[in-house]
Amino acid sequence: MLQKIFGFDKETMTIKKELMGGLTTFLTMAYILAVNPDILGNTGMDKGAVFTATVVSAIVGTLVMAVYAKLPFVLAPGMGLNAFFAFTIVLAMGYSWQFALTAVFLEGVIFILLTITGLRQKIVDSMPLILRRSISPGIGLFIAFIGLKNAGIVAASDATFVTLGNLQSPSVLLACMGIIISAVLLVRNVTGALLIGILATTIVGIPLGVTNFTAVVSTPPSLAPVFCQFEWGSILSVDMLICVLTFLFIDMFDTIGTLIGVSTRAGMADKDGNIPGLKKAFMADAIGTTLGAVLGTSTVTTYVESASGVNVGGRSGLTSLTSAVCFALALFLAPIFLSIPSEATSPALVLVGVMMMADIRQIDFTDYLTAIPCFVCIALMPLTYSISDGILMGMITYVLLNVCAGKWKEVNIGSYILAILFVLKYAFL
Repeated sequence: MLQKIFGFDKETMTIKKELMGGLTTFLTMAYILAVNPDILGNTGMDKGAVFTATVVSAIVGTLVMAVYAKLPFVLAPGMGLNAFFAFTIVLAMGYSWQFALTAVFLEGVIFILLTITGLRQKIVDSMPLILRRSISPGIGLFIAFIGLKNAGIVAASDATFVTLGNLQSPSVLLACMGIIISAVLLVRNVTGALLIGILATTIVGIPLGVTNFTAVVSTPPSLAPVFCQFEWGSILSVDMLICVLTFLFIDMFDTIGTLIGVSTRAGMADKDGNIPGLKKAFMADAIGTTLGAVLGTSTVTTYVESASGVNVGGRSGLTSLTSAVCFALALFLAPIFLSIPSEATSPALVLVGVMMMADIRQIDFTDYLTAIPCFVCIALMPLTYSISDGILMGMITYVLLNVCAGKWKEVNIGSYILAILFVLKYAFL
């Protein structure tokens, strides 16, 4: 039964390792239950409702991965994607969070169609591989900057735009302590380091007057404030197109990198690098995103933290099922997660930013033809406070430099089409 439902092979796998893998992955990524409501709460969304949407969307997406794809990967609303949702679409572009949810829903539907038809690969191939590798580091810097800003470690300055915050402030000191605690736990390879760091920082914040607990266990907050809150009046606008495409690209590239990277390290790929069930894994990701938008949260994606569960022996859908059960139990601990202050979640943002810098090693900064577009993409994300502007300007720069360098034949037609669309966006909006 376990083999039929979850792909469990009793000759090469053990139930103990599968269960431990699922628990490990949950502990490693459970910080999202505190961070996602905090980030999306900046848009005016009800944090309690977002917490419930975060948990339920993680459960649904992960169950699809467990039963349909039969792979040991766990899904939840993605870091970086939630930042684009809150800080770019809503706070920077000025649209409502309902507009952003609509973009996520449309992205999910498109992702489903692209996965079914096989067009997903053609779209992915239209963006140069080297430029795709710069997206994750750029988002990492952006997330880290948001974390430092929310913690008060980085503050606004009329003279220099940004400066060091007030280190004598109890809240800033608490955030600094949180970064140190979480960093030490990561260095010592402690399972669930980010979650433990968040909880420890939250507890330290009680005597400092930063943390205020109200309860421990309660019924899950209602989904009503964010459930099916779509805004259809702007679906034909150019900005909606840009938002949907940005969500789509980030989600696709993040998922591709996670699935291929973790599967290869786990020895799940064949000699040609092919991964069994990869298309089904993409479908789980797409279904999770679509249902997540209906529930009221940002894009659901496959978490790279799944590598932690794979590293302790998780290999089948039984691992992801275990993580889904853990998320279900967490649903009734909403008061704990919602009482966690931003000073405690900010360290997780900073350190997730560190983790997302890994792909920068694959960029050859001695080759200026590729280094400059990648640098533009990476640098402009935090400096413009916009993930989409970093990607768009990086793509435009890549095509322009190749044309001017006489290497226009090396650029595929898809890249030209995207670059032209991005130029038109800046020219007329």
